[in-house]
Amino acid sequence: MHTALIPAITTFCELRGKEVVNVIDGSLLGCISDIELNVCNGEIRALILPGGNGILASLSQKNRITIPWCNIERIGRDTILVRAEAEHE
Repeated sequence: MHTALIPAITTFCELRGKEVVNVIDGSLLGCISDIELNVCNGEIRALILPGGNGILASLSQKNRITIPWCNIERIGRDTILVRAEAEHE
């Protein structure tokens, strides 16, 4: 992803509130519940979304959806567009 496509995000809370949409089929995957960081260089490696329905879905790692940072197409004000293959759905 080109850095020109990334708006100035200053907090995890701003990123966490965004909905994630799959550009392959237009499906809403959910909202970001966590991120995966490379602690050696401080880069975000992936976005993590809860993979089930219900209140406790975000606590389970069983069905969570992990979107690698390289699959992010665009980060907008309210939405993040990603390219998620069938295995992420």
